[in-house]
Amino acid sequence: MSLFLGIDTSNYTTSAALYDSDSKKMLSVKKLLPVKAGEAGLRQSDAVFHHTKQLPEMFGRLFSEYGGKADITAIGVSFRPRNIDGSYMPCFLCGEGLADCMGAAMGIPVMKTSHQIGHILAALFSADKLSHINEPFIAFHVSGGTTDCLYCEPSENELIKVTEISTSLDLKAGQLIDRAGLMLELRFPCGAELERLSDNASETVKARAVMKNGCCCLSGFENKVRKMLDEGASKETAARFVLDAVFASVYEMTVFAREKYGDIPVIFAGGVMSDRYICARLNEKLDKVYFSAPEFSCDNAAGTALYGYYSYERQV
Repeated sequence: MSLFLGIDTSNYTTSAALYDSDSKKMLSVKKLLPVKAGEAGLRQSDAVFHHTKQLPEMFGRLFSEYGGKADITAIGVSFRPRNIDGSYMPCFLCGEGLADCMGAAMGIPVMKTSHQIGHILAALFSADKLSHINEPFIAFHVSGGTTDCLYCEPSENELIKVTEISTSLDLKAGQLIDRAGLMLELRFPCGAELERLSDNASETVKARAVMKNGCCCLSGFENKVRKMLDEGASKETAARFVLDAVFASVYEMTVFAREKYGDIPVIFAGGVMSDRYICARLNEKLDKVYFSAPEFSCDNAAGTALYGYYSYERQV
């Protein structure tokens, strides 16, 4: 049995995972970082503090669920947000430092990648499309920090090389959802509650995507939600409008990407893409699009465990 440990310490979640390369099974645990009611996120110093507290708990849960001691072959860990120069967030130092210590103590290799690559691999795993790492495909990373449409191709050094096709020029989709959610008196992160609220909408207000050269602009939708509420729209209607705005923007970005790169597969990753309503609308309008289960869309360490596995296999 070959086991690969994954660690991810994002600005939202403390995550750990074990991947069994023989059975192809994944064991994953995670815990959101605590955010005070009414606030939209954490300062990096607070995120580092909470990861330091939560990592021992997550490792205790992971190995308890596994059944005790695990003979780990290699460790995969996210050490930066994206695979571009200058990409850095202090919260990832927590996972990277732990991985380095474990690797040195156990005499096993540590494979480092970006949080974004971890998201893409986790989504591919959940959708049973890991074979796509050997061919070009399009990936979306839609979260509180990114709304990126990416061209992905095989890479000897990075496993997956990503090239940005388009992005959001102002707010990110997750930021729009959370800011609107706080207006609706929901608790951060607001995605799940916003979706439940939207399910009860009795009317809809059309949301038209605002695009510039394939990139989306989302800040106007925040202003529109505020205006809707001031004019007496229901919370449910406002929630549905926000999700329709994200859908419309992602749909137009997908159309733009396929006009440029052809009708190749598209995988959707990131916390925003755990929303059932958005995914269902995209699935209705597009073909060869793939979605992961919510637990593999949101921040998790499954992708970093997979990165550890694939990188180790290449070295061997």
